[in-house]
Amino acid sequence: MYAIIETGGKQYKVAVGDVVYIEKLAAAEGEVVKFDRVLAVSNGEGLVTGAPVIAGASVSAKVEKQGKGEKVIVFKYKAKKNYRRKQGHRQPYTKVVIENIQA
Repeated sequence: MYAIIETGGKQYKVAVGDVVYIEKLAAAEGEVVKFDRVLAVSNGEGLVTGAPVIAGASVSAKVEKQGKGEKVIVFKYKAKKNYRRKQGHRQPYTKVVIENIQA
């Protein structure tokens, strides 16, 4: 059984026991979060899709860690104009473990 959820403007295919890195959530480590925007659920019989979401469906997950991703270097320059700007960025994320799919 798997579900397709939407969070942080992105869609994720999740199953029970999966570890997923998603956009940062305002939740403490060890806290259980609930995703209500379930777009599709697949069980043994077939695929159930919503329009756009399935009413009453939810996915619960436990927050395992809050962290930052790898550093990405942003380097801007203009040729022959002595213009250079170097900037680093680390995108924050939340690591969650999927515990339950309610369909």
